[in-house]
Amino acid sequence: MFGVSAALTLAFVIWGSVASDTLERVSDSMLSGLIHNGGWAFVLAASGFVIFALWLAMSRYGKITLGKEGEEPEFRTVSWVAMMFSAGMGIGLMFYGVSEPLSHFISPPPGTDPSSAAEKMQTAMSTTLFHWTLHPWAIYAVVGLAIAYSTFRRGRRQTISAVFTPLIGSKNANGWAGRVIDILAIFATLFGSAASLGLGALQIGSGIEVLGWKSDVGTGLLVAVIAILTVAFIASAVSGVAKGIQWLSNINMVLALFLAVFVFVAGPTIIILDLLPTSIGSYIGDLPQLVGRTEATGGKSVADWLSSWTVFYWAWWISWTPFVGMFIARISRGRTIRQFVGGVILVPSTVSLLWFAIFGGSSMKLQAAGRLGKESTPRGSCSGCWTSTRSPA
Repeated sequence: MFGVSAALTLAFVIWGSVASDTLERVSDSMLSGLIHNGGWAFVLAASGFVIFALWLAMSRYGKITLGKEGEEPEFRTVSWVAMMFSAGMGIGLMFYGVSEPLSHFISPPPGTDPSSAAEKMQTAMSTTLFHWTLHPWAIYAVVGLAIAYSTFRRGRRQTISAVFTPLIGSKNANGWAGRVIDILAIFATLFGSAASLGLGALQIGSGIEVLGWKSDVGTGLLVAVIAILTVAFIASAVSGVAKGIQWLSNINMVLALFLAVFVFVAGPTIIILDLLPTSIGSYIGDLPQLVGRTEATGGKSVADWLSSWTVFYWAWWISWTPFVGMFIARISRGRTIRQFVGGVILVPSTVSLLWFAIFGGSSMKLQAAGRLGKESTPRGSCSGCWTSTRSPA
């Protein structure tokens, strides 16, 4: 199984190295066709995950323990949340925490017409929260819950194929059909990881450039950064969940908290506090429009926007579900379905709200005041905000 996945991945890498232009054209064509013919499926599926997960938590099934009856959770709640959050969106929040709200503030989504800076800020926050709160975490929750229930409650193997046993039968799940499912899961995880590693490498490279350690960050340095991140990932995975991964996740949460508190205090504190209730209200008010936005609502301009934002995100989250779902399932043994869904959806969504209010609110305030200048791009916005927090008000 691993050999087939490795061969397919290697073939794809060789294709990209030898004929990158051809790969780009084929990828663009496939993406365009997917948006045009299947964008509706992504939109419906994402909302379906939210409805199903919340219904499951509130139903009588919510009392079912993911393990033996009376079994206690394996990890403390704080460590559980830290590991879950780091696995699901760590790099993404760091990369998009500033750039996405700022991008929507500068260029509002098609079909919206905010006239003032305040309205643009509300639209930017509601759109960003749509991409980073309930919907993505519901996708993770459903897949993770299926794996946890199959493994800890039913005693099956902890694989994606084992989850399909009730649908395709034990013989097929353990046979060729199961192997195809697991190969696709590995393939999706590899390319989902590639997107996250790429974002992390770009951000680290920009930081190196801003700090003046290197004036021109080239491909070689970015590849080296990815290699170091990969080695660190493998080392933490080999050390086990209870040691390396839990330890790194706790450190990551503390550092992220320190960074958020610093920006909250040094940045536009009142604006950030005002944004919290405003963002929640805007998100709830705009949700019907957000969940129903397809090519039919605005033609090609909306389709192009969806391919860069909403559908891109839904595809990215779905590609991550074999890995994140497997990991969340592994660390959630002993919790009830209600605890699982509540923890996986509501806690990270709340943290995402705070994160985007702090970093996105700061960036939009600086942009409205004209203090970002040439840094008002996704690549330069992080360094522009950092420079502004060090400058006199």
